Amino acid sequence: MNEESGSQMKKPFVTNEQLQKIVEEYPTPFHLYDEKGIRERARNLQKAFAWNKGFKEYFAVKATPNPFILKILQEEGCGVDCSSLTELMMSEACGFSGSDIMFSSNDTPAQDFQYAAKLHATINLDDFTHIDFLNSLVGIPETISCRYNPGGKFAISNTIMDNPGDAKYGFTKEQMIEGYKKLQQLGAKHFGIHAFLASNTTTNEYYPTLARILFELAVELKEKTGAHIAFINLSGGVGIPYRPEQQEVDILAVGEGVRKAYEEVLVPAGMGDVAIFTELGRYMLGPNGCLVTKAIHEKHIYKEYIGVDACAANLMRPAMYGAYHHITVMGKEDQPCDHKYDITGGLCENCDKFAVDRMLPKIDIGDIIYIHDTGAHGFSMGYNYNGKLRSAEVLLKEDGTTQLIRRAETPKDYFATFDFTPYWDKLQKG
Repeated sequence: MNEESGSQMKKPFVTNEQLQKIVEEYPTPFHLYDEKGIRERARNLQKAFAWNKGFKEYFAVKATPNPFILKILQEEGCGVDCSSLTELMMSEACGFSGSDIMFSSNDTPAQDFQYAAKLHATINLDDFTHIDFLNSLVGIPETISCRYNPGGKFAISNTIMDNPGDAKYGFTKEQMIEGYKKLQQLGAKHFGIHAFLASNTTTNEYYPTLARILFELAVELKEKTGAHIAFINLSGGVGIPYRPEQQEVDILAVGEGVRKAYEEVLVPAGMGDVAIFTELGRYMLGPNGCLVTKAIHEKHIYKEYIGVDACAANLMRPAMYGAYHHITVMGKEDQPCDHKYDITGGLCENCDKFAVDRMLPKIDIGDIIYIHDTGAHGFSMGYNYNGKLRSAEVLLKEDGTTQLIRRAETPKDYFATFDFTPYWDKLQKG
């Protein structure tokens, strides 16, 4: 983990005064979400793709699996992208069903397919062999999608973005052609194409480049199989600027780039009725969530450490990937960043650090630490190593009030899977 960004240029979506009051009500650590920001993102995305009659955003539930968040996005016209049984169950509880659910999974258990079929979700197959597997379970629905993997390396302007050839996902082009033919024989009438080639891109060119690849594939598939291509799902991959020096993606420019490719490739092929879908998680929620924690210890040895009451159980990305998350010391936004710290959690792993050699203002015990851009893949990646308990989630509503949208775990929750053993009664007393 090599870090340079020390300035406090990123601005929290909540003021110090607001946060001090929130902390009085909800003990740290907790994840805080900005309802206003979430709704603005959803509306801007809709605006960017308003040119496409069938456009729909399917929010990636895996990014922020909370029913209160899903309901906000539902109100803004979004569907849901699910990858597991429990994500399907949560979506059903929120009132999603049918074509409002996209089910994209890999190495998929039978019960997951069966539940998706029960909800009449649009199923996106990850592998050629899954055709027979799905058919044996529930039959082949009239509308179905297949995930494409072009192989090789994916580049934009000679810059390698990712390596699809090493990814475990999707069909080859030859398998897509044969798969569409086989699915038609089994009763499918309307088809979708799905692909995910790069993660967290911060260039306006990613979606338009991906779209052109998929549009050209769609034309070829129609020519070689006669299949009706109903939709093309650009999936996720549109990222956010975690570092203050990075530029925000211009979603309106992205939408315009996709439109241009659409009119150049699909329209001349007589495919101007194809709907465009997206599955954005990070872009929708990332900047609209933060991890709020408190400085509880300081340590002076070979380096200067500030220990906080959050840990990798609350935010895994820095420990797992060396990922950068910006940090604001609340109330000290205008003070010079003249102290170098490692910001650490309490797990028995040396990688449990939110920042390494980060230049920040002087931090005192009790200071509130605001960790930016945790709204997606923040809480959701949490775990219980060392017996650490998952935190609460709190919603900052548009009117400035707050709502608890997930309580913090308790020891009783942690021990609940022992409820069939003789230890249960003793554990509850602890």
